Amino acid sequence: MKVKLFTDGAARGNPDGPGGYGAILQYVDPKGQLHEREYSAGYRKTTNNRMELMAVIAGMEALVRPCEVEVYSDSRYITDAFNEHWIDSWIKKGWMRSKNKPVLNEDLWKRLLKAVGPHKVSFNWVRGHNGHPENERCDRLATGAADRDMSELLEDTVICPEEPQQLEIDVTREW
Repeated sequence: MKVKLFTDGAARGNPDGPGGYGAILQYVDPKGQLHEREYSAGYRKTTNNRMELMAVIAGMEALVRPCEVEVYSDSRYITDAFNEHWIDSWIKKGWMRSKNKPVLNEDLWKRLLKAVGPHKVSFNWVRGHNGHPENERCDRLATGAADRDMSELLEDTVICPEEPQQLEIDVTREW
């Protein structure tokens, strides 16, 4: 099954403010009918890069069978990590990057690798805020999630390790 995944992340006051992600999964069935699912969530204190990662993770974790997935992101952090093989280098170096510094967001990179594992995935960069319809929708989902009432936002346990709550996403696994 071929699926398209459009993603975006947002953070207000990066890195000390709220953030959110948005993802849209699209599938065209054999009859030519488009099926879509939207996913979003907001976090109290996070970073833009963590929300970019969570957007891709949410979409990938929603898939219940192996698929051919085209991921579209306006984040070079995401697309270049795969297309420029940064992630392969990080793994070889024990999750270290140049100048012997640790890879940021290692927890989410590992979660993303697990999520993409059963799928054939390509990563495509799109210019953000440039009129791409799905990217604009994902931006609205992400910023809308970041702007929710603080009581509705989740805690990012890596940014706020004193909080016991785990990173959780609410996805409908119908695919």
